[in-house]
Amino acid sequence: MRRALVPLLFVLAVGHLTAAPPERTHSITPADYATVNQITEIALSPDGKQVAYSLGGWDAKADRRTSSLWVVDTDGKGAPKQITKDRGGDRHLRWSADGKALYTLANRGAKAKTQVWKVTLAGETTAVTNVPAGVTGFDYAPKADTVFYTVDAKATDKDDFTPLREMFGKIDYGHGTRTVSELFAVKGEAKPEKVLADKRYIREFAVTADGKKVAMISALDDTVIRSEGESRVDVFENGKVVTPPTECYRSKAASPHAWLEGLAWNPDGTRFAFCAVFDAYPAEIVIGELNEEKWSTALMARAQLEVRGYGSVIRWTRNAEFTFLSDAAGTVTRASCLNGRVRPFGTGVPASTHTVYDIAQTVSTKDAPAVSVAVIGGNAGLPVLRTSRGGGTVLVDPNPHTENWKFPSVEHVTWKSSDGASVGGPLELPFGWKKGDKPLPLVVAIHGGPTTASYNDLRFDPHNGRLYFAAAGYAVLCPNYRGSTGYGDKFVTDLIGNENDIDVKDIVTGIQHLIKEGIADPERVAVMGWSNGGYLTNCLITMKNPPIKIKAASSGAGILDTVAEWGFNDEPAYPVVFKKGTPWEQPEIYKKTSPTYGLGNVTTPTLIHVGANDERCPPGHSRMLYRALREYNKVPTQLNVYPNQPHGLGPLSFRTAKMEWDLAWFEKYMNK
Repeated sequence: MRRALVPLLFVLAVGHLTAAPPERTHSITPADYATVNQITEIALSPDGKQVAYSLGGWDAKADRRTSSLWVVDTDGKGAPKQITKDRGGDRHLRWSADGKALYTLANRGAKAKTQVWKVTLAGETTAVTNVPAGVTGFDYAPKADTVFYTVDAKATDKDDFTPLREMFGKIDYGHGTRTVSELFAVKGEAKPEKVLADKRYIREFAVTADGKKVAMISALDDTVIRSEGESRVDVFENGKVVTPPTECYRSKAASPHAWLEGLAWNPDGTRFAFCAVFDAYPAEIVIGELNEEKWSTALMARAQLEVRGYGSVIRWTRNAEFTFLSDAAGTVTRASCLNGRVRPFGTGVPASTHTVYDIAQTVSTKDAPAVSVAVIGGNAGLPVLRTSRGGGTVLVDPNPHTENWKFPSVEHVTWKSSDGASVGGPLELPFGWKKGDKPLPLVVAIHGGPTTASYNDLRFDPHNGRLYFAAAGYAVLCPNYRGSTGYGDKFVTDLIGNENDIDVKDIVTGIQHLIKEGIADPERVAVMGWSNGGYLTNCLITMKNPPIKIKAASSGAGILDTVAEWGFNDEPAYPVVFKKGTPWEQPEIYKKTSPTYGLGNVTTPTLIHVGANDERCPPGHSRMLYRALREYNKVPTQLNVYPNQPHGLGPLSFRTAKMEWDLAWFEKYMNK
């Protein structure tokens, strides 16, 4: 990646996300980004009467994210209550069995390492763990009232050269020592007990309610190359580790290179489910089931639904039923699986403009239906927390100050690509602009992945050009080109072997469609993107005899040479899948998909962004692009390297800088 018998009651129709519009008086600028809050995680109390949530914001002075823990009643009658104010960054929320406290991961105190904390509803915090290097993950077994947590450890693989590695220990060696995990359990005030040291790295784990089984997504070490192609789900029980069959998501899958995530147990601990997320192929949900002390695994029969991949959410409502999220033409809706039968919820039609970000729910019983809450975004405002009670009552609006903001309109548009395929994506238009008005300068904001999508909701996104360009008077097209999710399996897989080809044609025909419709000014077109969006920006500006004149570009963390991508980035399976093999097996495909060989065609003034520590799209690609444009082509360009940043920008100042640079660059070169 450049990666029900008792129906739940909250309604996802667009009408429930809208209200009588207030007077819009505030013109949005990049500075407003610092004021936007985000509900990042939710968890329901055991009785379903309260929901805890982490609220993320920004500390402009400290130039970093903040996160606080809040609780609100699900009946919609009470005001939200802030539980923590110490900037501990509470996350991975788990309610205690008695519903009087929460267990969280947090970093409290100056330079504190990550520990498990118990936080009462009165705001009292107690450290459950005290690991010098910090813990890497945790889960809680309510029936056993036991916390399980993992810590990093080292394993040495001995060979003939082990003595030399030990003798010259200051050298960083390619292999020989691995980062692995140890699993501990602690109950109350008792001393932690080490329960597993299997010399494997546990990337994610989930514990049954009774604490008797632990399902683990594990790999040989902590590297991405192991995780994307060799990780598996193991089950630890009675002192033994068992590996349920892996064939359905590895050797017999469409691709063996799946990312595994979203692991969850059913209430009785007899089934688990997780998401297998593939580059270039649709995501799948894997269900493991225990029968007569033997585990089996199978893919969920998802019919025509597409499972949302990265950021998977799986929530069990009973022993045979769970809910999950589904992509559908730029929307994210909820669906359920009951005894293998999939049932969609919500409209799921292209005109819908809502996105479900997260869901939480209680387990349904014969006496009470499941209570559910969800974080939902729409086209009338930023995401809010809703409950199933009262037909979709808004429990929390984390951004009430945006009521008077001049939000752009968001709609899903479709067009025909050069081969007749139907392509679509969100279109943002400035506040108040209407059909028949003067054509607008167009920014084509290209999402990363590519096996993901742009969604039809309002979102303030510095990496991908959402909101701030439309607020500045631009039309913004977010094309879900071939390889994107939400338009069918074939739409996803068509991109294999065809990068820098059909994806580019899909985008170009989208631009032409907006010009024909009188929305976009053909003389003022710009392209931008981050990650795979940066790669496609590079592809577009290196076209020979392009059918569209691109006046300006912003290339964020973009790949330029796909052989170097295979050789230098942290997930080599990505190019191997899309290029149908390694560089020596498919040299022509690697050459065809590399914008490198079209650098001589570039005349577009190009702004380049990259994180200095980006391992996913290493900065060497951006430096190569900059060298070609500045030193050889004499094309206006600027290289912005953000110190100490990985694949995404973290500090508020860097995100704001990117937005301001993008706006200034396009203003200059598009003659707006």
